[in-house]
Amino acid sequence: MRGPRSYGAAAPAPCPDGSSGDYSGRVSEQTQQARHVVIVGAGMAGVQSAVALREGGFTGRVTLIGAEPHQPYDRPPLSKAVLLGTAEGSAFDVDFEQLEVELRLGLAVTGVRPAEHRLDTAEGPVAYDVLVIATGAEPRALPGAEGIAGVHLLRTLDDAERLRPVLAAQHEIVVVGAGWIGAEFATAARAAGCAVTVVEAADRPLVGALPAEVTEAMPAWYAAAGVELRLHARVERVEASSVVLDDGTRVPAGAVVVGIGAVPATRWLTGSGIALGEDGAVLADGRLRTSAPDVYAVGDCASFPSARYGTRLLVHHWDNALQGPRTVAADILGQNPPDYDPVPYFWSEQFGRFVQYAGHHAAADSSVGRGDPNGPAWSMCWLKDGALVALLAVGRPRDLAQGRRLIDAGALLDPQLLADPAVPLKKAVLAAE
Repeated sequence: MRGPRSYGAAAPAPCPDGSSGDYSGRVSEQTQQARHVVIVGAGMAGVQSAVALREGGFTGRVTLIGAEPHQPYDRPPLSKAVLLGTAEGSAFDVDFEQLEVELRLGLAVTGVRPAEHRLDTAEGPVAYDVLVIATGAEPRALPGAEGIAGVHLLRTLDDAERLRPVLAAQHEIVVVGAGWIGAEFATAARAAGCAVTVVEAADRPLVGALPAEVTEAMPAWYAAAGVELRLHARVERVEASSVVLDDGTRVPAGAVVVGIGAVPATRWLTGSGIALGEDGAVLADGRLRTSAPDVYAVGDCASFPSARYGTRLLVHHWDNALQGPRTVAADILGQNPPDYDPVPYFWSEQFGRFVQYAGHHAAADSSVGRGDPNGPAWSMCWLKDGALVALLAVGRPRDLAQGRRLIDAGALLDPQLLADPAVPLKKAVLAAE
């Protein structure tokens, strides 16, 4: 097998301000001698940043600020066990007292003043030596439906708690959006015995997330689960007991769940001078440093330059929030870490299928399918210049595990062997020349 290669490895795309996105000159000596690290955001990225600092030997003060009053918790179970009432919560198994991490929960941060190394909060200013922004993403609201009774988002523990009795009462539910969260919620609602209709403005599920070649089979998943999927269906308005579509159709709805995507939770950075992209994400460099001195950004709220894919990536998934903090902590500790450039990875459980994805298919110039996409288990592999750059696995976890390693290695694959689902991916690697 050939050695590791980078594909599309022209320099990563510059920031909108014309800079390269390398903020190494913006890290002050204060960072290396940090006495107080403040982390804003108590989700996976924030919690792991605190843990990674302590595991790396940081002995200064660490403060973790969360807008919600709850003990920091993991989000994936919200659309599954917590929503269905089979678990009461998903708090992280972290002893913050033992780690000597100060928790300030239920505290809204309203702004940051980098020149003063100070946060503005609902309870007054908070000073920092180093700041880590880990505020994640927030769901898009359905225009015109804000504040209407019976319309729900699913992002927080409180959201899940409000939806539990709705599922328990087996209401007729309309889900707006056939994306990842829409499919996962529809799966849970059907498991609870609810009648579910999913309305999607596009012509297929997961538009914008996956290409048509792999989503064409997905409407059948909805039908087999007893979910009515309405495509080309745009919501005109939400009424007391129905959703009205733009063609005049009324869909009965005891409750409406909106799942039309998420945006970085960065509005509180307005006026701070910290560079943001057009998508609202904080523009971080390879070590997840921002344009402001001594300020980092990690997780769903930040994009980073990928030499592997030759572009800037914004990854709204759990694994990114788990891995990125290691780079942040290492840089704060002066350990000179390599640039953060992971193989993106995520998974979804929907309609009895375990769906996994690794890589970035937009970089590909060809694709090879493995197995029948109308069957229970199949994969799609995307290649660039013969090397594997992305993979979607449905019910084939071994393909995903092997494929993720091969993407990281820049492995060249034999397309004929790759197309045979009986051949393990690692056996499709071309021998070194």
